Amino acid sequence: MTMLWNRRALLRAGMAGATAAGLGQAWPAWAQPVAPGFTDTLPEESGEDIHLRIAHRMMRIDGRARHAIGINGHATAPILRLREGQTVRIQVDNDLDEETSLHWHGLILPFQMDGVPGISFPGIAPRSSFTYEFPIVQAGTYWYHSHSGLQEQMGLYGPIVIDPTGPDPIVSDRQHVVMLSDHSRLHPHDIFRKLKLEPGYFNRQRQTLSGLLAGKDQSLKDRLDWGAMRMDPTDISDVTGTTYDYLVNGHGPRDNWTALFRPGERVRLRLINASGMTIFNVRIPGLKLTVVQADGLNVRPVTVDELQISVAETYDVIVEPAEDRAYTIVGEAVDRSGMARATLAPRAGMTAAVPPLRRRPIADMTDMGMDMGGMDHGAHSMDMSMRNPANAPTVTMGPGVQTISPMPKDRTGEPGQGLDDVGHKVLVYRDLVAVDRNPDVRAPVRSIELHLTGNMERYMWSFDGKTLSQARDPIPIRVGERVRMTLINDTMMSHPIHLHGHFFELVTGHGDHAPRKHTVNVAPGGKVSFDVTGIEGDWAFHCHMLYHMHAGMMRVVQVRAGGEAA
Repeated sequence: MTMLWNRRALLRAGMAGATAAGLGQAWPAWAQPVAPGFTDTLPEESGEDIHLRIAHRMMRIDGRARHAIGINGHATAPILRLREGQTVRIQVDNDLDEETSLHWHGLILPFQMDGVPGISFPGIAPRSSFTYEFPIVQAGTYWYHSHSGLQEQMGLYGPIVIDPTGPDPIVSDRQHVVMLSDHSRLHPHDIFRKLKLEPGYFNRQRQTLSGLLAGKDQSLKDRLDWGAMRMDPTDISDVTGTTYDYLVNGHGPRDNWTALFRPGERVRLRLINASGMTIFNVRIPGLKLTVVQADGLNVRPVTVDELQISVAETYDVIVEPAEDRAYTIVGEAVDRSGMARATLAPRAGMTAAVPPLRRRPIADMTDMGMDMGGMDHGAHSMDMSMRNPANAPTVTMGPGVQTISPMPKDRTGEPGQGLDDVGHKVLVYRDLVAVDRNPDVRAPVRSIELHLTGNMERYMWSFDGKTLSQARDPIPIRVGERVRMTLINDTMMSHPIHLHGHFFELVTGHGDHAPRKHTVNVAPGGKVSFDVTGIEGDWAFHCHMLYHMHAGMMRVVQVRAGGEAA
Protein backbone atom coordinates (compact mmCIF):
# COMPACT_ATOMS: atom_id res chain seq x y z
CA MET A 1 0.00 0.00 0.00
CA THR A 2 2.87 2.35 0.85
CA MET A 3 4.53 1.61 -2.49
CA LEU A 4 1.26 2.39 -4.34
CA TRP A 5 0.86 5.65 -2.44
CA ASN A 6 4.41 6.65 -3.24
CA ARG A 7 3.89 5.90 -6.93
CA ARG A 8 0.69 7.98 -6.97
CA ALA A 9 2.42 10.79 -5.10
CA LEU A 10 5.25 10.75 -7.58
CA LEU A 11 2.81 10.82 -10.50
CA ARG A 12 0.92 13.75 -8.96
CA ALA A 13 4.17 15.56 -8.29
CA GLY A 14 5.32 14.94 -11.86
CA MET A 15 2.04 16.22 -13.28
CA ALA A 16 2.17 19.27 -11.03
CA GLY A 17 5.73 19.95 -12.12
CA ALA A 18 4.79 19.65 -15.78
CA THR A 19 1.83 21.97 -15.25
CA ALA A 20 3.99 24.52 -13.47
CA ALA A 21 6.55 24.34 -16.25
CA GLY A 22 3.83 24.90 -18.81
CA LEU A 23 2.42 27.84 -16.87
CA GLY A 24 5.92 29.24 -16.51
CA GLN A 25 6.13 29.58 -20.26
CA ALA A 26 2.83 31.48 -20.25
CA TRP A 27 3.76 33.86 -17.44
CA PRO A 28 5.13 37.25 -18.48
CA ALA A 29 8.90 37.59 -18.27
CA TRP A 30 8.89 39.75 -15.15
CA ALA A 31 6.94 37.06 -13.22
CA GLN A 32 8.91 34.00 -14.33
CA PRO A 33 11.66 32.30 -12.35
CA VAL A 34 14.89 34.24 -12.65
CA ALA A 35 18.56 33.59 -13.28
CA PRO A 36 21.06 33.64 -10.39
CA GLY A 37 21.53 37.31 -11.16
CA PHE A 38 23.95 39.75 -12.74
CA THR A 39 25.81 41.99 -10.31
CA ASP A 40 28.26 43.38 -12.85
CA THR A 41 27.99 47.11 -13.35
CA LEU A 42 28.16 48.67 -16.78
CA PRO A 43 31.72 49.19 -18.07
CA GLU A 44 33.18 52.67 -17.62
CA GLU A 45 35.17 55.05 -19.78
CA SER A 46 36.84 58.04 -18.13
CA GLY A 47 39.67 60.54 -18.45
CA GLU A 48 40.24 63.52 -20.71
CA ASP A 49 40.60 61.46 -23.90
CA ILE A 50 37.92 58.85 -24.55
CA HIS A 51 37.61 56.62 -27.60
CA LEU A 52 34.18 55.23 -28.56
CA ARG A 53 33.47 52.88 -31.45
CA ILE A 54 29.87 52.48 -32.67
CA ALA A 55 29.07 49.14 -34.32
CA HIS A 56 26.42 46.45 -34.67
CA ARG A 57 26.47 43.76 -32.01
CA MET A 58 24.23 41.25 -30.31
CA MET A 59 22.83 41.64 -26.82
CA ARG A 60 21.23 38.95 -24.68
CA ILE A 61 17.92 39.70 -22.99
CA ASP A 62 16.55 37.02 -20.68
CA GLY A 63 18.85 34.51 -22.35
CA ARG A 64 17.83 35.35 -25.93
CA ALA A 65 20.07 37.01 -28.51
CA ARG A 66 18.89 40.33 -29.96
CA HIS A 67 20.34 42.55 -32.63
CA ALA A 68 21.54 45.89 -31.29
CA ILE A 69 23.88 48.80 -31.93
CA GLY A 70 26.43 49.35 -29.21
CA ILE A 71 29.66 51.06 -28.23
CA ASN A 72 33.03 49.43 -27.59
CA GLY A 73 31.40 46.01 -27.80
CA HIS A 74 28.65 46.78 -25.28
CA ALA A 75 24.92 47.45 -25.57
CA THR A 76 23.89 49.31 -23.57
CA ALA A 77 26.89 51.62 -23.97
CA PRO A 78 29.50 52.20 -21.25
CA ILE A 79 29.16 54.72 -18.43
CA LEU A 80 31.11 57.90 -19.15
CA ARG A 81 32.61 58.91 -15.79
CA LEU A 82 33.63 62.55 -15.92
CA ARG A 83 34.53 65.31 -13.48
CA GLU A 84 33.25 68.85 -13.25
CA GLY A 85 35.88 71.33 -14.43
CA GLN A 86 37.68 69.04 -16.87
CA THR A 87 37.71 69.31 -20.64
CA VAL A 88 36.91 66.07 -22.42
CA ARG A 89 37.80 64.95 -25.93
CA ILE A 90 35.68 62.07 -27.21
CA GLN A 91 36.66 60.44 -30.50
CA VAL A 92 33.74 58.55 -32.02
CA ASP A 93 34.40 56.02 -34.79
CA ASN A 94 31.41 55.01 -36.90
CA ASP A 95 31.67 51.37 -38.02
CA LEU A 96 28.09 51.39 -39.33
CA ASP A 97 27.05 51.59 -42.96
CA GLU A 98 24.92 54.63 -42.16
CA GLU A 99 25.36 58.03 -40.56
CA THR A 100 25.44 58.17 -36.78
CA SER A 101 25.85 60.71 -33.98
CA LEU A 102 26.00 61.07 -30.22
CA HIS A 103 24.08 63.70 -28.27
CA TRP A 104 25.13 64.50 -24.68
CA HIS A 105 21.71 64.77 -23.10
CA GLY A 106 21.46 67.57 -20.54
CA LEU A 107 25.02 68.84 -20.88
CA ILE A 108 25.71 72.55 -21.29
CA LEU A 109 28.23 72.85 -24.11
CA PRO A 110 29.00 74.69 -27.37
CA PHE A 111 26.18 73.97 -29.80
CA GLN A 112 28.61 72.62 -32.41
CA MET A 113 29.31 69.74 -30.01
CA ASP A 114 25.66 68.97 -29.24
CA GLY A 115 25.48 66.14 -31.75
CA VAL A 116 22.28 66.68 -33.77
CA PRO A 117 22.83 66.06 -37.50
CA GLY A 118 21.51 68.83 -39.71
CA ILE A 119 21.15 71.26 -36.82
CA SER A 120 24.39 71.51 -34.87
CA PHE A 121 26.82 69.44 -37.00
CA PRO A 122 26.82 67.32 -40.19
CA GLY A 123 26.71 63.93 -38.45
CA ILE A 124 29.33 61.18 -38.53
CA ALA A 125 29.46 59.57 -41.96
CA PRO A 126 29.82 55.79 -42.35
CA ARG A 127 33.36 54.49 -41.70
CA SER A 128 34.53 57.87 -40.45
CA SER A 129 35.32 59.58 -37.15
CA PHE A 130 34.43 62.76 -35.32
CA THR A 131 35.97 64.21 -32.17
CA TYR A 132 33.75 66.03 -29.69
CA GLU A 133 35.55 68.41 -27.37
CA PHE A 134 33.89 70.47 -24.65
CA PRO A 135 34.32 71.61 -21.04
CA ILE A 136 32.41 69.91 -18.25
CA VAL A 137 30.65 72.73 -16.39
CA GLN A 138 28.26 70.74 -14.20
CA ALA A 139 27.90 67.63 -12.06
CA GLY A 140 25.19 65.02 -11.75
CA THR A 141 23.46 62.20 -13.63
CA TYR A 142 22.98 62.50 -17.39
CA TRP A 143 23.07 60.24 -20.42
CA TYR A 144 24.03 60.10 -24.09
CA HIS A 145 22.38 58.61 -27.15
CA SER A 146 22.26 58.62 -30.93
CA HIS A 147 20.33 61.42 -32.60
CA SER A 148 20.38 59.72 -36.01
CA GLY A 149 17.33 57.95 -37.37
CA LEU A 150 15.98 55.43 -34.87
CA GLN A 151 19.35 54.06 -33.70
CA GLU A 152 18.62 55.00 -30.10
CA GLN A 153 15.87 52.33 -30.02
CA MET A 154 18.46 49.70 -30.98
CA GLY A 155 20.57 50.20 -27.86
CA LEU A 156 22.76 53.17 -28.77
CA TYR A 157 22.60 54.94 -25.41
CA GLY A 158 24.57 55.03 -22.17
CA PRO A 159 24.84 56.84 -18.82
CA ILE A 160 26.96 59.87 -17.94
CA VAL A 161 28.01 60.34 -14.30
CA ILE A 162 29.78 63.62 -13.52
CA ASP A 163 31.44 63.98 -10.11
CA PRO A 164 31.58 67.46 -8.56
CA THR A 165 34.89 69.27 -8.12
CA GLY A 166 34.63 69.17 -4.34
CA PRO A 167 32.90 66.86 -1.87
CA ASP A 168 29.55 65.63 -3.12
CA PRO A 169 26.77 67.24 -1.06
CA ILE A 170 24.72 64.09 -1.63
CA VAL A 171 26.19 61.70 0.92
CA SER A 172 25.96 57.97 0.21
CA ASP A 173 27.86 54.81 1.08
CA ARG A 174 27.56 53.39 -2.43
CA GLN A 175 25.79 54.13 -5.67
CA HIS A 176 24.34 52.32 -8.65
CA VAL A 177 23.24 53.44 -12.10
CA VAL A 178 19.76 52.10 -12.87
CA MET A 179 19.11 52.75 -16.55
CA LEU A 180 15.61 51.87 -17.73
CA SER A 181 14.89 51.22 -21.41
CA ASP A 182 12.79 49.28 -23.89
CA HIS A 183 13.83 46.93 -26.69
CA SER A 184 11.88 45.05 -29.35
CA ARG A 185 12.52 42.09 -31.63
CA LEU A 186 11.04 44.26 -34.38
CA HIS A 187 13.28 46.70 -36.19
CA PRO A 188 12.32 50.26 -35.17
CA HIS A 189 11.40 51.16 -38.74
CA ASP A 190 8.95 48.22 -38.71
CA ILE A 191 7.45 49.57 -35.49
CA PHE A 192 7.06 53.02 -37.05
CA ARG A 193 5.49 51.56 -40.19
CA LYS A 194 2.93 49.61 -38.14
CA LEU A 195 2.04 52.74 -36.17
CA LYS A 196 1.43 54.61 -39.42
CA LEU A 197 -0.71 51.80 -40.86
CA GLU A 198 -2.99 51.12 -37.90
CA PRO A 199 -3.79 53.32 -34.91
CA GLY A 200 -3.26 51.48 -31.64
CA TYR A 201 -1.50 48.59 -33.41
CA PHE A 202 0.32 47.55 -30.22
CA ASN A 203 -2.59 48.15 -27.83
CA ARG A 204 -3.82 44.77 -26.59
CA GLN A 205 -5.65 46.25 -23.59
CA ARG A 206 -8.64 47.77 -25.30
CA GLN A 207 -11.99 47.85 -23.57
CA THR A 208 -14.34 44.93 -24.01
CA LEU A 209 -18.12 44.70 -23.91
CA SER A 210 -17.93 42.57 -20.78
CA GLY A 211 -15.74 45.20 -19.12
CA LEU A 212 -18.18 47.94 -20.02
CA LEU A 213 -21.17 45.96 -18.75
CA ALA A 214 -19.37 45.10 -15.53
CA GLY A 215 -18.45 48.74 -14.94
CA LYS A 216 -14.73 47.95 -14.85
CA ASP A 217 -13.81 50.56 -17.44
CA GLN A 218 -15.68 53.60 -18.74
CA SER A 219 -19.41 53.96 -18.65
CA LEU A 220 -21.16 53.08 -21.90
CA LYS A 221 -22.02 56.76 -22.44
CA ASP A 222 -18.38 57.85 -22.03
CA ARG A 223 -17.27 55.09 -24.36
CA LEU A 224 -19.75 56.23 -27.01
CA ASP A 225 -18.58 59.82 -26.56
CA TRP A 226 -14.95 58.75 -27.10
CA GLY A 227 -16.01 56.70 -30.10
CA ALA A 228 -17.62 59.78 -31.60
CA MET A 229 -14.23 61.49 -31.35
CA ARG A 230 -12.56 58.46 -32.99
CA MET A 231 -10.28 58.01 -29.98
CA ASP A 232 -9.47 55.09 -27.71
CA PRO A 233 -9.06 55.99 -24.03
CA THR A 234 -6.84 52.92 -23.49
CA ASP A 235 -4.18 54.30 -25.86
CA ILE A 236 -1.90 55.34 -23.02
CA SER A 237 1.28 54.18 -24.78
CA ASP A 238 1.85 53.95 -28.52
CA VAL A 239 4.22 50.99 -28.22
CA THR A 240 3.60 48.46 -25.45
CA GLY A 241 4.71 45.26 -23.78
CA THR A 242 3.24 43.30 -26.67
CA THR A 243 6.50 43.96 -28.50
CA TYR A 244 8.77 45.56 -25.90
CA ASP A 245 11.02 43.96 -23.33
CA TYR A 246 11.60 46.39 -20.49
CA LEU A 247 15.22 46.51 -19.37
CA VAL A 248 17.43 47.57 -16.49
CA ASN A 249 21.02 48.25 -17.61
CA GLY A 250 20.35 46.16 -20.70
CA HIS A 251 18.97 43.18 -18.75
CA GLY A 252 15.46 41.74 -18.92
CA PRO A 253 13.34 40.86 -15.87
CA ARG A 254 14.45 37.20 -15.82
CA ASP A 255 18.12 38.19 -15.96
CA ASN A 256 17.72 39.52 -12.41
CA TRP A 257 20.20 42.38 -12.53
CA THR A 258 21.14 42.94 -8.90
CA ALA A 259 22.41 46.04 -7.08
CA LEU A 260 24.27 45.05 -3.92
CA PHE A 261 24.21 46.75 -0.52
CA ARG A 262 25.08 46.19 3.12
CA PRO A 263 22.22 46.63 5.59
CA GLY A 264 22.25 50.12 7.06
CA GLU A 265 23.96 51.78 4.09
CA ARG A 266 22.72 54.87 2.29
CA VAL A 267 22.46 53.74 -1.32
CA ARG A 268 22.24 56.24 -4.16
CA LEU A 269 20.35 55.03 -7.20
CA ARG A 270 20.91 57.09 -10.35
CA LEU A 271 17.66 56.49 -12.28
CA ILE A 272 17.78 57.21 -16.02
CA ASN A 273 14.92 56.68 -18.46
CA ALA A 274 16.69 55.87 -21.74
CA SER A 275 13.67 54.27 -23.36
CA GLY A 276 12.41 55.06 -26.81
CA MET A 277 8.72 55.32 -25.89
CA THR A 278 8.06 54.15 -22.32
CA ILE A 279 7.21 56.17 -19.23
CA PHE A 280 7.98 54.15 -16.10
CA ASN A 281 6.45 54.16 -12.62
CA VAL A 282 9.29 53.32 -10.22
CA ARG A 283 8.97 51.95 -6.71
CA ILE A 284 10.77 49.56 -4.36
CA PRO A 285 8.18 47.85 -2.15
CA GLY A 286 9.34 48.04 1.47
CA LEU A 287 11.56 51.10 0.97
CA LYS A 288 11.04 54.84 0.79
CA LEU A 289 12.66 56.80 -2.02
CA THR A 290 14.24 60.12 -1.08
CA VAL A 291 14.60 62.20 -4.24
CA VAL A 292 17.78 64.31 -4.09
CA GLN A 293 18.39 65.21 -7.73
CA ALA A 294 16.28 65.82 -10.83
CA ASP A 295 17.79 65.98 -14.33
CA GLY A 296 21.26 66.15 -12.81
CA LEU A 297 20.68 69.11 -10.46
CA ASN A 298 20.30 68.87 -6.70
CA VAL A 299 16.85 69.39 -5.15
CA ARG A 300 15.76 69.62 -1.55
CA PRO A 301 15.23 66.03 -0.37
CA VAL A 302 11.64 64.84 -0.72
CA THR A 303 10.60 61.36 0.40
CA VAL A 304 8.07 59.42 -1.65
CA ASP A 305 6.87 55.88 -2.19
CA GLU A 306 6.85 56.07 -5.98
CA LEU A 307 7.83 58.33 -8.83
CA GLN A 308 7.01 58.53 -12.50
CA ILE A 309 10.04 59.03 -14.71
CA SER A 310 9.25 60.16 -18.21
CA VAL A 311 11.36 59.45 -21.26
CA ALA A 312 14.79 61.18 -21.04
CA GLU A 313 14.41 62.33 -17.41
CA THR A 314 16.80 61.37 -14.61
CA TYR A 315 16.21 61.22 -10.86
CA ASP A 316 18.70 60.38 -8.13
CA VAL A 317 17.18 58.79 -5.05
CA ILE A 318 18.55 57.62 -1.71
CA VAL A 319 17.29 54.37 -0.21
CA GLU A 320 18.28 52.98 3.19
CA PRO A 321 17.64 49.23 3.35
CA ALA A 322 18.11 48.23 6.99
CA GLU A 323 17.17 44.55 6.74
CA ASP A 324 19.29 41.67 5.48
CA ARG A 325 16.90 40.80 2.67
CA ALA A 326 16.21 41.45 -0.98
CA TYR A 327 13.97 44.15 -2.42
CA THR A 328 12.46 44.34 -5.90
CA ILE A 329 13.13 47.42 -8.02
CA VAL A 330 9.92 47.84 -10.03
CA GLY A 331 9.82 49.85 -13.25
CA GLU A 332 6.20 49.43 -14.29
CA ALA A 333 5.28 50.68 -17.77
CA VAL A 334 2.75 53.50 -17.51
CA ASP A 335 0.14 51.49 -19.44
CA ARG A 336 0.77 48.45 -17.18
CA SER A 337 1.60 46.20 -20.16
CA GLY A 338 4.84 45.01 -18.55
CA MET A 339 7.65 45.97 -16.25
CA ALA A 340 11.37 46.35 -15.94
CA ARG A 341 12.50 44.42 -12.88
CA ALA A 342 15.74 44.28 -10.91
CA THR A 343 16.80 43.37 -7.39
CA LEU A 344 18.41 45.31 -4.55
CA ALA A 345 20.04 42.74 -2.27
CA PRO A 346 22.90 42.12 0.19
CA ARG A 347 24.08 39.08 -1.83
CA ALA A 348 23.96 37.89 -5.41
CA GLY A 349 21.31 35.35 -6.34
CA MET A 350 18.66 36.70 -3.98
CA THR A 351 15.18 37.71 -5.11
CA ALA A 352 12.12 39.31 -3.58
CA ALA A 353 8.43 39.09 -4.35
CA VAL A 354 7.41 40.81 -7.58
CA PRO A 355 4.11 42.69 -7.29
CA PRO A 356 1.53 42.03 -10.02
CA LEU A 357 0.88 44.65 -12.64
CA ARG A 358 -1.76 47.08 -11.52
CA ARG A 359 -4.94 47.85 -13.42
CA ARG A 360 -4.26 49.84 -16.58
CA PRO A 361 -5.30 53.50 -16.58
CA ILE A 362 -8.13 54.84 -18.73
CA ALA A 363 -7.88 58.33 -20.21
CA ASP A 364 -10.71 60.66 -19.23
CA MET A 365 -12.00 64.03 -20.36
CA THR A 366 -9.39 65.85 -18.28
CA ASP A 367 -6.76 64.06 -20.35
CA MET A 368 -8.34 65.66 -23.40
CA GLY A 369 -8.40 69.13 -21.86
CA MET A 370 -12.17 68.93 -21.55
CA ASP A 371 -12.73 69.03 -17.80
CA MET A 372 -15.64 71.45 -18.01
CA GLY A 373 -17.63 70.74 -14.88
CA GLY A 374 -20.23 68.31 -16.10
CA MET A 375 -20.76 69.64 -19.62
CA ASP A 376 -22.17 67.17 -22.14
CA HIS A 377 -18.79 66.24 -23.58
CA GLY A 378 -20.18 63.93 -26.21
CA ALA A 379 -22.29 66.67 -27.77
CA HIS A 380 -19.75 69.46 -27.59
CA SER A 381 -16.17 68.31 -27.19
CA MET A 382 -15.08 67.91 -30.78
CA ASP A 383 -17.02 70.92 -31.98
CA MET A 384 -15.55 73.08 -29.23
CA SER A 385 -12.05 71.84 -29.97
CA MET A 386 -12.44 73.13 -33.52
CA ARG A 387 -13.69 76.56 -32.48
CA ASN A 388 -11.73 76.66 -29.21
CA PRO A 389 -13.01 80.06 -28.09
CA ALA A 390 -11.52 79.74 -24.61
CA ASN A 391 -7.94 79.24 -25.69
CA ALA A 392 -7.66 81.21 -28.95
CA PRO A 393 -4.79 79.05 -30.27
CA THR A 394 -2.43 79.85 -33.09
CA VAL A 395 -2.97 76.37 -34.53
CA THR A 396 -5.78 75.44 -36.89
CA MET A 397 -7.42 72.10 -37.49
CA GLY A 398 -5.99 70.07 -40.36
CA PRO A 399 -5.06 66.49 -41.21
CA GLY A 400 -2.28 66.54 -38.61
CA VAL A 401 -4.41 67.99 -35.80
CA GLN A 402 -7.10 65.75 -34.38
CA THR A 403 -8.20 67.91 -31.44
CA ILE A 404 -7.43 71.17 -29.66
CA SER A 405 -7.93 71.20 -25.88
CA PRO A 406 -10.64 73.73 -24.98
CA MET A 407 -9.65 73.96 -21.31
CA PRO A 408 -6.08 72.75 -20.71
CA LYS A 409 -4.83 73.14 -17.17
CA ASP A 410 -1.61 73.08 -15.20
CA ARG A 411 -1.19 69.46 -14.04
CA THR A 412 2.26 69.79 -12.42
CA GLY A 413 0.68 69.16 -9.02
CA GLU A 414 -0.84 65.83 -10.12
CA PRO A 415 0.78 62.39 -10.18
CA GLY A 416 1.05 60.76 -13.58
CA GLN A 417 -1.73 58.85 -15.31
CA GLY A 418 -2.99 55.94 -13.23
CA LEU A 419 -1.27 57.06 -10.01
CA ASP A 420 -3.95 59.24 -8.42
CA ASP A 421 -5.46 56.41 -6.36
CA VAL A 422 -2.49 54.17 -5.47
CA GLY A 423 -2.78 54.95 -1.76
CA HIS A 424 0.73 56.25 -1.16
CA LYS A 425 2.89 59.31 -1.83
CA VAL A 426 3.86 59.82 -5.47
CA LEU A 427 6.31 62.50 -6.57
CA VAL A 428 4.87 65.46 -8.48
CA TYR A 429 6.75 68.30 -10.16
CA ARG A 430 5.62 70.79 -7.50
CA ASP A 431 7.48 68.74 -4.88
CA LEU A 432 10.77 69.70 -6.52
CA VAL A 433 12.62 72.70 -5.07
CA ALA A 434 16.14 73.64 -6.14
CA VAL A 435 18.85 73.52 -3.48
CA ASP A 436 20.67 76.52 -4.93
CA ARG A 437 19.16 79.85 -5.88
CA ASN A 438 18.43 80.02 -9.60
CA PRO A 439 21.28 81.66 -11.54
CA ASP A 440 18.90 83.97 -13.41
CA VAL A 441 15.95 85.31 -11.44
CA ARG A 442 14.89 88.08 -13.83
CA ALA A 443 11.31 88.21 -14.95
CA PRO A 444 10.75 87.08 -18.54
CA VAL A 445 10.40 89.90 -21.06
CA ARG A 446 8.14 88.01 -23.45
CA SER A 447 6.15 84.80 -23.80
CA ILE A 448 6.09 82.04 -26.39
CA GLU A 449 3.12 79.66 -26.54
CA LEU A 450 3.37 76.35 -28.37
CA HIS A 451 0.70 73.70 -28.87
CA LEU A 452 1.65 70.03 -28.89
CA THR A 453 -0.49 68.62 -31.66
CA GLY A 454 -1.13 65.30 -33.32
CA ASN A 455 -3.43 62.88 -35.04
CA MET A 456 -3.26 59.39 -33.55
CA GLU A 457 -5.22 57.85 -36.43
CA ARG A 458 -2.66 59.09 -38.97
CA TYR A 459 0.22 58.97 -36.52
CA MET A 460 1.22 62.57 -37.18
CA TRP A 461 2.89 64.66 -34.44
CA SER A 462 3.87 68.32 -34.50
CA PHE A 463 4.14 71.70 -32.80
CA ASP A 464 1.29 74.10 -33.67
CA GLY A 465 0.15 71.68 -36.36
CA LYS A 466 3.46 71.85 -38.25
CA THR A 467 6.16 69.20 -38.45
CA LEU A 468 9.85 70.10 -38.49
CA SER A 469 9.91 69.99 -42.29
CA GLN A 470 6.80 72.21 -42.53
CA ALA A 471 7.96 74.84 -40.04
CA ARG A 472 10.22 77.00 -42.20
CA ASP A 473 11.30 79.41 -39.47
CA PRO A 474 13.06 78.50 -36.21
CA ILE A 475 11.90 79.78 -32.84
CA PRO A 476 14.01 82.94 -32.32
CA ILE A 477 15.50 83.98 -28.98
CA ARG A 478 18.25 86.53 -28.35
CA VAL A 479 21.37 85.64 -26.40
CA GLY A 480 20.69 86.35 -22.74
CA GLU A 481 17.00 87.03 -23.34
CA ARG A 482 14.66 85.81 -20.64
CA VAL A 483 11.62 84.09 -22.15
CA ARG A 484 8.61 82.28 -20.70
CA MET A 485 7.55 79.29 -22.79
CA THR A 486 4.16 77.68 -22.29
CA LEU A 487 3.49 74.25 -23.74
CA ILE A 488 -0.16 73.24 -24.25
CA ASN A 489 -0.87 69.58 -24.89
CA ASP A 490 -3.77 69.26 -27.31
CA THR A 491 -3.40 65.48 -27.57
CA MET A 492 -4.37 62.49 -25.46
CA MET A 493 -0.75 61.33 -25.12
CA SER A 494 2.01 62.47 -22.76
CA HIS A 495 4.88 64.35 -24.36
CA PRO A 496 8.28 64.64 -22.62
CA ILE A 497 9.68 67.83 -24.16
CA HIS A 498 13.45 68.37 -24.21
CA LEU A 499 15.32 71.60 -24.97
CA HIS A 500 18.94 71.00 -25.94
CA GLY A 501 21.76 73.04 -24.45
CA HIS A 502 19.70 74.71 -21.71
CA PHE A 503 18.22 74.26 -18.29
CA PHE A 504 14.88 75.96 -17.70
CA GLU A 505 13.03 76.86 -14.52
CA LEU A 506 9.60 75.27 -14.10
CA VAL A 507 6.91 77.74 -13.06
CA THR A 508 5.52 75.84 -10.09
CA GLY A 509 5.38 78.49 -7.36
CA HIS A 510 8.87 78.17 -5.86
CA GLY A 511 10.20 81.58 -6.88
CA ASP A 512 13.97 81.87 -7.09
CA HIS A 513 14.35 78.18 -6.10
CA ALA A 514 12.27 76.84 -8.97
CA PRO A 515 13.33 73.36 -10.08
CA ARG A 516 15.65 73.50 -13.09
CA LYS A 517 15.21 70.80 -15.72
CA HIS A 518 16.13 70.00 -19.30
CA THR A 519 13.13 67.71 -19.94
CA VAL A 520 9.53 68.09 -18.77
CA ASN A 521 6.59 65.78 -19.28
CA VAL A 522 3.46 67.59 -20.46
CA ALA A 523 0.47 65.53 -19.39
CA PRO A 524 -2.50 64.95 -21.73
CA GLY A 525 -4.77 67.97 -21.69
CA GLY A 526 -2.19 69.78 -19.59
CA LYS A 527 0.05 72.78 -19.89
CA VAL A 528 3.47 73.58 -18.50
CA SER A 529 5.26 76.93 -18.28
CA PHE A 530 8.97 77.45 -17.82
CA ASP A 531 11.40 80.36 -17.96
CA VAL A 532 14.61 80.05 -19.97
CA THR A 533 17.61 82.25 -20.74
CA GLY A 534 18.95 82.00 -24.28
CA ILE A 535 22.41 80.48 -24.92
CA GLU A 536 23.88 81.09 -28.35
CA GLY A 537 23.43 78.37 -30.95
CA ASP A 538 20.95 76.33 -32.95
CA TRP A 539 19.27 73.94 -30.54
CA ALA A 540 16.93 71.01 -31.10
CA PHE A 541 13.61 71.24 -29.23
CA HIS A 542 11.47 68.13 -29.43
CA CYS A 543 9.31 65.47 -27.89
CA HIS A 544 11.55 62.69 -26.58
CA MET A 545 9.07 59.99 -27.51
CA LEU A 546 11.30 58.69 -30.30
CA TYR A 547 8.56 57.97 -32.83
CA HIS A 548 6.81 61.27 -32.08
CA MET A 549 10.04 63.11 -32.87
CA HIS A 550 10.58 60.95 -35.96
CA ALA A 551 7.06 61.82 -37.13
CA GLY A 552 7.72 65.54 -36.86
CA MET A 553 7.28 66.82 -33.28
CA MET A 554 10.49 68.82 -33.36
CA ARG A 555 11.56 72.43 -33.88
CA VAL A 556 14.78 74.42 -33.82
CA VAL A 557 15.35 77.13 -31.22
CA GLN A 558 17.76 79.63 -32.75
CA VAL A 559 19.57 81.85 -30.23
CA ARG A 560 21.47 84.76 -31.74
CA ALA A 561 23.08 87.94 -30.51
CA GLY A 562 21.25 90.99 -31.78
CA GLY A 563 20.32 94.27 -30.23
CA GLU A 564 20.55 94.61 -26.48
CA ALA A 565 19.77 91.42 -24.57
CA ALA A 566 16.94 91.80 -22.11
